[in-house]
Amino acid sequence: MTEKQEILISVVIINYNTFNITSDCIESVIRFTKPGTHEIIVVDNASPDDDPDEFLKKFPSIKLIKSNENGGFAKGNNLGIKAASGSIILLLNSDTILTENSIGIAADYLQAHPDIGALSVRLTYTDGKLQHTARKFRSIKNEILDLIRPFLKLMSYKKRSQLMLNQYFNGDYNTYCDWVSGAFMMFNKKILDKFPGKKLDERFFMYGEDQLWCYQFSQLGYRNFYLSETTVIHIHNASTLPSKQLSLIKKFFSLEMKIMEYRKGKTLYYYIFSLIYTIKEMSRLYIKIIVFKLFKYKIR
Repeated sequence: MTEKQEILISVVIINYNTFNITSDCIESVIRFTKPGTHEIIVVDNASPDDDPDEFLKKFPSIKLIKSNENGGFAKGNNLGIKAASGSIILLLNSDTILTENSIGIAADYLQAHPDIGALSVRLTYTDGKLQHTARKFRSIKNEILDLIRPFLKLMSYKKRSQLMLNQYFNGDYNTYCDWVSGAFMMFNKKILDKFPGKKLDERFFMYGEDQLWCYQFSQLGYRNFYLSETTVIHIHNASTLPSKQLSLIKKFFSLEMKIMEYRKGKTLYYYIFSLIYTIKEMSRLYIKIIVFKLFKYKIR
């Protein structure tokens, strides 16, 4: 009798009313990831319109967890992690599609670099355009630099991209960064032993968790990393009309301020940052609305 191969990577996917999209994601993981190196854990967050048992009928090898509530992204992932057998955790959005062995490539890099906390890869929209996965934490300095963005063109690309990342980085080389996207976030499970309750922070229901977790990884002495050597498609809706982005702007503003308070406390720094950030983001939103109304062009 041969010894059963140890599962190395636990892929946790949250489903909420997206059976077809989630199924496409699972199929791509199975197709492009070497058998025996991973397990797939699907957590259904009490989807009112999906029958989660259909996942088992379609993919009998997966682990299925049926939550009795929609506890949000963080809580759902913690349910999946609790059931994980792997030494490496991959949080994978249900609206991602693999086109190559991205999971194996990322896991090999993570294993070779024990200083890494969270690792993500190159993400693109369905049209091939880059999503900005590697990011810097917000700061007064970076908000001011963002306001004088055209002048940064005077710097070399490498200096400009390392100074700011975010919109200034073309995703074309590997780099350490402050935080990475939670759409594809890989880390060693043992790091969670150092977290309160040995699990991911659940204070945010949805959005902002990736930044919060990466900050917490960095506080433990780990460095977060962007790997350019493999690409994953993230269907993430980038077509929201500018006029409808106001509610999202308000939500993200609230989250950013909560994260800033967590990092800096309600100090003078916090209030100065709030003023600059508010003026910058609201001005940018209204420019998007004007451009759309005049030219029917949506600015990402």
